[in-house]
Amino acid sequence: MAALRLLSRSLRSSSSSSSSSSSLPLLSRGKNSYLGRGGWKYSTAAAIEEPIKPSLTIDHTQLLINGKFVDAASGKTFSTLDPRTGEVICDVAEGDAEDINRAVSAAREAFDEGPWPKMTAYERSRILLRFADLVEKHNDEIAALETWDNGKPYEQSATIEVPMFVRLFRYYAGWADKIHGLTVPADGPYHVQTLREPIGVAGQIIPWNFPLLMFAWKVGPALACGNTVVLKTAEQTPLSALYVSKLMHEAGLPPGVLNVVSGFGPTAGASLASHMDVDKIAFTGSTATGKIILQLAAASNLKKTTLELGGKSPFIVCEDADVDQAVELAHFALFFNQGQCCCAGSRTYVHERVYDEFLEKAKARAIQRSVGDPFKGGIEQGPQIDSEQFEKILRCIRAGIDGGATLETGGERFGTKGFYIKPTVFSNVQDDMLIAKEEIFGPVQSILKYKDLGEVIRRANASRYGLAAGVFTQNIDTANTLTRALRVGTVWVNCFDIFDAAIPFGGYKMSGQGREKGVYSLDNYLQVKAVVTPLKNPAWL
Repeated sequence: MAALRLLSRSLRSSSSSSSSSSSLPLLSRGKNSYLGRGGWKYSTAAAIEEPIKPSLTIDHTQLLINGKFVDAASGKTFSTLDPRTGEVICDVAEGDAEDINRAVSAAREAFDEGPWPKMTAYERSRILLRFADLVEKHNDEIAALETWDNGKPYEQSATIEVPMFVRLFRYYAGWADKIHGLTVPADGPYHVQTLREPIGVAGQIIPWNFPLLMFAWKVGPALACGNTVVLKTAEQTPLSALYVSKLMHEAGLPPGVLNVVSGFGPTAGASLASHMDVDKIAFTGSTATGKIILQLAAASNLKKTTLELGGKSPFIVCEDADVDQAVELAHFALFFNQGQCCCAGSRTYVHERVYDEFLEKAKARAIQRSVGDPFKGGIEQGPQIDSEQFEKILRCIRAGIDGGATLETGGERFGTKGFYIKPTVFSNVQDDMLIAKEEIFGPVQSILKYKDLGEVIRRANASRYGLAAGVFTQNIDTANTLTRALRVGTVWVNCFDIFDAAIPFGGYKMSGQGREKGVYSLDNYLQVKAVVTPLKNPAWL
């Protein structure tokens, strides 16, 4: 329901969305503090003002291996950048193959010889609950760190993502002592039982768009099941994972159970995916990289693999829709988190009877969207993550224009500093255009027209992706028809981006393999053993 809370805030008029400085703690209040002035409207602002500097000390920039923060074996570091300016926040240890070896060795020893898998499930649960309490206590510091490193609005980090992180760990703590096998009847005098055992050392690679939440999605179920973990952070956003990992050890996690390596995909990531002593790999990121991960896993020790990959999700506005509500929900579905969502509703299909009205209102809503320093109250959209993503989005926009789509608004950078892009809306988009096929991962809404349900089902399914979809209708029969016909892992009806801890998430087709969150995620980190024992003179079978 956290996403609904964000949506309810976005429904308010931006003229009333400014916040007082007291709502954003940990921010400097000197000459660079602009709290309480409200958000920029991109159509009138000439440039981004001097960014607010968080009053936050960064203490953890090393690798976490075997319960200790240590330098990379090579001694190398790399810079993590503030996407508001492109300037360096700090330098972080650059892990590579040798550091992955050290981390895997620590995780293997912790699993084979350490106390973690031999603890009662209840005691593991208590450690996870203590960790959740510590994160909750440090909510504001963690949120500030996430926004500084990632560029997402501080209000989003502080009131949605950190609380959701806490909720996820409490959810998985609840599962720890409820994992059990079965007693199975057999055709003969045998006692048969199944055991659900931890899989061993889990390698996990998380993305930069939701660093904290992806940490929780992966680490939570792995630890609840009794595994040990080697986590590689995204090179763009290493800081929040290192911070919360410190809190995990304060909560009582034994050394070696959770190891965190910051580094780059071709070195640290590839080494983790291909490591012969890693029993399972979980990856969230692009489909292209997911294919590489799958190849490395297969070519090494055929390790179990979970992939949560790209998407090009349809958002279908039916002819009976309340247009004002549909516009707001479609806007949220696309522009949330600067459009940097794998499940973003990036193909907005609108019935021809309401298309013109929808388009005008969608354009007006995009123009109204407040863009600026994510530490300012009332800001809806911060910068894109880095220069590479920034340039990719602008190339996609140019491809849309060159391909014949109509640019209704936006389409260029916002300001002169950092990686901000104006909220962009295209009309007259056709299915064969690049902007309707490729994952842009940015604030670019493509609006397409359709005539009937059969047509929109066919077009929505004509994608190599199948991660999610949105349906907006007042007709239950229409909703039922669409939810069963769409070949995707999640269908949101009259809502979008509802990420409750218990709701499974994952894709069809080239959007991935396996499910994360909910009870289904436990299967990723367990294996089943059958135990068969003869019965002599059994009283019953």
